[in-house]
Amino acid sequence: MEPESKDLIVLGAIKNGIRKFDKIRKTTQIEADELDSILERLENRGFIEVEKKKGWLGTKIEITTTEKGSKEVDERVHELQDKWNQMSLIYKEGDKEKLKQQMDENKSLLPTMMFFGVMDMVMFSMMFSMMGMAMSDYIPADSMPETGEGIDGSGMDNGGMDDGGFDIDIGF
Repeated sequence: MEPESKDLIVLGAIKNGIRKFDKIRKTTQIEADELDSILERLENRGFIEVEKKKGWLGTKIEITTTEKGSKEVDERVHELQDKWNQMSLIYKEGDKEKLKQQMDENKSLLPTMMFFGVMDMVMFSMMFSMMGMAMSDYIPADSMPETGEGIDGSGMDNGGMDDGGFDIDIGF
């Protein structure tokens, strides 16, 4: 993922109320050293403020977005939404070549679109199906939404039932 995309993801996480370093790291899945340099860049650009507060258990560091940082996130998410809308339109038209070209041009933005919830994941997977490609060709495995491994390895926990049926409680 490009540094600019990571910067935007971190800024978006902070804008959405995640103010502590460890929580930002867990949410964005960015290593501590890299996150530290991203936060430094964001502070130097005037997108975030780092506030040190004294508390009972020592100094607390709280990170918040500035007005400039909030505007930047809003503008960039709007741009991502426009790009997603273009890809969706091309998909609906059924033009495989044009869709592949658009996906190639925006490959670095796809994880960011995913993080901000800009893309419709069902349509996104249908796009790959239409092109006959795997999602992993475009999205690094660590950026894909976690489905969780179920008991049977299918990504679903079927409660130990192997018949694929429904478990219905009718109240008796």
